Amino acid sequence: MAAVVTDQFRILNAGNFIDSVSDTNNSYYAFLGFANPTSPNPGFGRTSNWDTNTPNPVDNFQYISHYRDSSLFGKKVTSANVRRVIRKVDWTSNTAYDMYRHDYSIYNPTPISKTSRLYDANYYVVNSDYRVYICIDNGSSGTNPTGGRSLDEPTFTDVDPSSAGSSGDGYIWKYLFSVAPSDIIKFDSTEYVVVPNDWATSTNTDIQTIREGGDSEVNDNQIKKVYIEDGGSGYTAGTYDILGDGSGGEVSITVDSSGTITGTSIVSGGKGYTYGIVDLKRTGTISNPAKLIPIIPPSRGHGYDVYTELGTDKVLIYARFDDSTKDFPIDTQFSQIGLIKNPQQFASTSIFTENAFSSLYAIKLANSYTGTPVIGDRITQSVTGGTAQGYVASYDSDTKVLKYYQDRSLYFSNDVDQTDANDVGTVSKVLSFSGSNNISFDAGGSASINTSFSDSSVLVDNKQINLGVTFSSGLANPEINKKTGDVIYINNRPLIERNIRQKEDVKIILEF
Repeated sequence: MAAVVTDQFRILNAGNFIDSVSDTNNSYYAFLGFANPTSPNPGFGRTSNWDTNTPNPVDNFQYISHYRDSSLFGKKVTSANVRRVIRKVDWTSNTAYDMYRHDYSIYNPTPISKTSRLYDANYYVVNSDYRVYICIDNGSSGTNPTGGRSLDEPTFTDVDPSSAGSSGDGYIWKYLFSVAPSDIIKFDSTEYVVVPNDWATSTNTDIQTIREGGDSEVNDNQIKKVYIEDGGSGYTAGTYDILGDGSGGEVSITVDSSGTITGTSIVSGGKGYTYGIVDLKRTGTISNPAKLIPIIPPSRGHGYDVYTELGTDKVLIYARFDDSTKDFPIDTQFSQIGLIKNPQQFASTSIFTENAFSSLYAIKLANSYTGTPVIGDRITQSVTGGTAQGYVASYDSDTKVLKYYQDRSLYFSNDVDQTDANDVGTVSKVLSFSGSNNISFDAGGSASINTSFSDSSVLVDNKQINLGVTFSSGLANPEINKKTGDVIYINNRPLIERNIRQKEDVKIILEF
């Protein structure tokens, strides 16, 4: 049985995701992770050439658990940091753009972009001031299906469609919205442009004016264009009714000396149309009939629902990681960016709701330690029952705080599979670090734990520094339960090293 998931379903899902982020019952976090993707090799999920041939993420429960285990820290995503986005189609002089039509398909592809789908066509533009316009008319017709080239940049903000200048290029544009400067800073990219949130309910004056102006149920202005597919012959200039399932539509036509229709202009756009046909009042046999196509806007009219009009099936999520909190150590490195929903608090079933989290374990080393641990290096400690192991994620020489994570590659022998080996009983136990013995570093050296430290801050050079987590006897747990939360996005990338002068502006694109 033939079936299709429609574009409107994807647009709906994008909107549902926005609503889910805004729901106070949910907590979404962007996170960074995986500080040692190349070593040890072999190691679970790792490759020796990660940076030059970065592997695609694996989507199964085994790897989802690994992404959580090797995560470093996360930043909460709020409604202020998530937006619908569309492809950025910059207006460029002397360029041809498709006009909006409701009937593009595999049987009627877009004449210029050559696509079978409206939303893949270049039928809207972003001008140099980040104003977005939809192309109502590009001067095309059945005898000239590609129309002309746009010569005048649209800059106006009027409600009604208009030409952009005096060149006579044949283009008519409809202004939709201006991207807010704050959204440009956060969400702008070379590929996408942000669409305002809450279009249907926004009280922003600019949005309200366009939205209400596009409401044909109030303004009787739904249809903006009647396309001349075939001008026919023997017709008389005048004003004619647009029939169909709507009402009130009227179009004026002009003709040449043979009665061929050469131009159309809307007298009344009417309302309620999903299809239409012009009643040209011809009777009897029509030897050369005209074909006029009323172009039906989405919803009630152009500008009333820009999400449907522009096909907003993509969402951009923004998060900034800087040095504002000790949850985000500046000396670490990462090779994965992810998105997780509703992780739970450590040792709790309650959802974590704070603005940021550390997903690393931490050790307060004694002041006598003077080494410099290597990020990604293995640390070990003899404990009751065997050996505790971890990978170094960060070390702050001022606070003497070492942060680490534990993933399955520490405990699987034989290239991280389940093949039996004679040392399984000694190397495959997942054990926690304690305060009893020294920490050993594979790169060399050892350090003792400051077991007398139980606090969430430390005094350094007469300055009290908040450590982000609370220590007990020199040890601290992650702020989240790393076995919880739905990882809904993961991106592998070449290893990135953080430093004190670096801030990561993370932009995640979700396509529905």
